Amino acid sequence: MAVTLAPSNKRRTAFHELEVAEVRRLTADAIEVTFAVPEELTGQYNYVPGQYVALRTSMDVDGEAKEVRRSYSICAEPKPGEIRVAIKKDIGGLFSTWANEHLKAGDKMDVMSPMGQFISKHEMTELNSPEDIDVSVENTFVAVAAGSGITPVIAIARTVLAASENVRFDLIYANKASMDVMFLEELADLKDRYPARFALHHVLSREQRISPLLSGRIDAEKLQQLLGTVIPVDSVDEWFLCGPFELVQLCRDTLADQGVAAEDVRFELFTTGEPNRPEGQIGRPVKVDDDADTFAISFTLDGLKGTVKSPTHARETILNAALRVRPDVPFACAGGVCGTCRAKVVTGTVDMDENYALEPDEVEKGYILTCQSRPTSDEVTVDYDA
Repeated sequence: MAVTLAPSNKRRTAFHELEVAEVRRLTADAIEVTFAVPEELTGQYNYVPGQYVALRTSMDVDGEAKEVRRSYSICAEPKPGEIRVAIKKDIGGLFSTWANEHLKAGDKMDVMSPMGQFISKHEMTELNSPEDIDVSVENTFVAVAAGSGITPVIAIARTVLAASENVRFDLIYANKASMDVMFLEELADLKDRYPARFALHHVLSREQRISPLLSGRIDAEKLQQLLGTVIPVDSVDEWFLCGPFELVQLCRDTLADQGVAAEDVRFELFTTGEPNRPEGQIGRPVKVDDDADTFAISFTLDGLKGTVKSPTHARETILNAALRVRPDVPFACAGGVCGTCRAKVVTGTVDMDENYALEPDEVEKGYILTCQSRPTSDEVTVDYDA
């Protein structure tokens, strides 16, 4: 497969109202939601397996209507006319709980056009170019996923396995118990369809399996054993890691210790590992005193320039400040994970707290996550269109 860049990554993101075509129960705490994409918006929802969409709706929060945004990975291979995501109920999760309990076919919701970097560096099919895949080279892919981390992984697996008979895909999938396994039947179908090329290893932390290696939590010792016996590390072309921070970081460190190049490892997180920190401080009220010291923040979005002052003592993120004058500034997770709020620093300097979305070369070129970045110079200019 030839290396390529996905053209859909370069498209400007935008919300469009889509109708829910189907809500399918996956487990007691997870659903698959299919959005119907009208023909005139097909180009806006072209995507590469592994990408995500942000969902936006208005909800009652403590008696007040507030906008809520959440990002969810697309769980299916590209297909014109629809976008499918999986939503797992989180403990205390406002949006995920509402969606699991109330969302139904016929409802309408704002859905952002797809984006994200959790994609293969090998060429994959898109809606408009399935014939471009190079099937002449053998490739071995391995994924380690936990819980709802299967969502983007199953889309990638379905696509690459269907693309070429020279592809092999190994999946280590961690869950608490068999009843928690999302897409259980779909994974079994993949195994039946590609018995010699798709290997599935369920690891259950609260259920005893025949093999001790597949029982219990994946810790450093168990991961070393899995990589030493089940997965031949030296023969893997590309790795995909998706799950909670601790598991993804453990896998990254272990692979690095075994000599796997960082550019061969793709990863995506559920959280940043700091659940108690207000993510990005989105919507935090900030009052500007003209007599106090302020940072001058300028930004370009959709060709239009905006400016806003931010009190130096407030330690306000660039995104939070920009939203005070432009409510349409793009963002989704606000935790440094998704990359929706990406912009390029044109002038000035900033300090970026977290970054789990930008590639090292993007950071070198001056790109930042505005939800995690605060000015460190008197004046800062960023470009969301870059």
